[in-house]
Amino acid sequence: MSTGDERNGRHYDVVVVGAGMGGIYAIHRFRSQGLSVLGIEGAPDVGGVWYHNAYPGARVDIESANYCYFFDPELYREWSWTERYAAQPEILAYLRHVADRYEVRPHIAFEQWVNGAQWDPESNRYHVTTDAGLAVTAQFLVMTSGQLSKARDPDFPGLADFRGEWFQTSHWPHEPVQLAGRRVGVIGTGSSGVQTITAVAKEAAHLHVFQRTPNYSVPAYNRPADQRKYARLASKVEEVYREIMQTPGGLILPPGRGSSKDYTAEQIQQMLEERWAFGGQSLLSLFTDQGIDPEVNEVVAEFVRTKVRDTVRDPETAERLVPDAYPIGVRRLCIDTGYYETFNRDNVTLVDLREEPIERLVPQGIRLASGREIELDVVIFALGFEAFTGALDGADIRNEEGRRPSDNWTRGPRTFLGLTTTGFPNLFLVTGPASPSVLANMNVANVQHLDFVADLVAHMRERGYERVEPTVEAQDEWTEHVASIAEPMLRRKVDNYMVHVNRDDDSRVFIPYPGGFGDYVTRCQAVVDDGYAGFDFK
Repeated sequence: MSTGDERNGRHYDVVVVGAGMGGIYAIHRFRSQGLSVLGIEGAPDVGGVWYHNAYPGARVDIESANYCYFFDPELYREWSWTERYAAQPEILAYLRHVADRYEVRPHIAFEQWVNGAQWDPESNRYHVTTDAGLAVTAQFLVMTSGQLSKARDPDFPGLADFRGEWFQTSHWPHEPVQLAGRRVGVIGTGSSGVQTITAVAKEAAHLHVFQRTPNYSVPAYNRPADQRKYARLASKVEEVYREIMQTPGGLILPPGRGSSKDYTAEQIQQMLEERWAFGGQSLLSLFTDQGIDPEVNEVVAEFVRTKVRDTVRDPETAERLVPDAYPIGVRRLCIDTGYYETFNRDNVTLVDLREEPIERLVPQGIRLASGREIELDVVIFALGFEAFTGALDGADIRNEEGRRPSDNWTRGPRTFLGLTTTGFPNLFLVTGPASPSVLANMNVANVQHLDFVADLVAHMRERGYERVEPTVEAQDEWTEHVASIAEPMLRRKVDNYMVHVNRDDDSRVFIPYPGGFGDYVTRCQAVVDDGYAGFDFK
């Protein structure tokens, strides 16, 4: 296959895969160093997950004033958010603005997916190809393809027989989808499902929610952005950024209250009420022991369950929605704008798949194992992602031995700093396994990672190095360090997308770095200060 793209056959210093929040900054950052850069993006525009996840109700679950770039104070000051938690169209508009402001678009090959990246040890280059026929080489390959970007595709029997329309939240059409006055079913009640359900219920003639596992969801209390607060932050961007870089999650939240053991039961309930009223992620950072002590966690979990029972008027529906299958915080906490209230509507029905599993799709809708059939005009799948390795495997990156990174991770990912992996020279996995990744503000994490990589590349150029990879010893030490921190965590003990389970011996590997974003930043700086200790240069 050939392409008329004038970039075909060219060599670049850096190829950046993905043009979302990380990719936009990567292209800008490497270009500012005078490097030749090509971005490759499957979508027809920038935005990454904020381009593809255009489903009804899509919204960020970190406050907008935190979920943006801080590297340029003028950029921060010139953009004014309209909501406390920005909706997808506004976030996409922001990313487009940034791409235009820094002239990123001309350096991106759009509407093509990387389908091969072969390392050549003789030339110290990656040979990168796409499904559109583009073929280029690059000294450095930077993956900004995201950890929650490769969608789980629906594999329900009978999908081809369904006569209605079906959509995925992760690949929502950019042309209007008619939902008003139609019978709609949503399968999945994770974060995307919760947001979709809340929005679609206001349009659909009737909405059936197909729930397998009830998830914890807390109110965002979204409202128009506090412009006075934003002005205060904008007046001291550098100071705010330094503060954020020291926080556990890469964002500013109300301070934690230490150990729950220091408070009475009444005080704990009062503090939980305060966090509930504040909204958002703050409930998870209240006590230092709620993520490791099952009894403390149960107090927080039961607080949320009580809120569910108080909100949903029908007692049977409320009990089906009560999250009781796992401790709070071990899976992604959903942030909503009226999720539980949605089930008080006359046009919303909850289908508990623990009682009645889906048997198959049929021409007129969905048949349950009980034999009951639900007639639907539209089915929406909110099934989550192939986390951490989905997009990476899709790019089919191969080293000189023909192996992919995940081929070496059969017992769990092994990286150094979550950025590099032994055996794959000049490959950088931005927000990869064993970095704070999905546990931190992805915007801030992307920028911190890319600054580290860009500085490392500059270090190499100054000294005439052509290739770099972590030593086996450094990778082993980092992997063991991550495991030691994760050992007491409830998150590690419960199956979720952040845990790799070895089924032969039930050993468990917690994938992200759980020591906090601020601690991670400090450790990265220590590596730099020690002359990039842990890296092998040639």
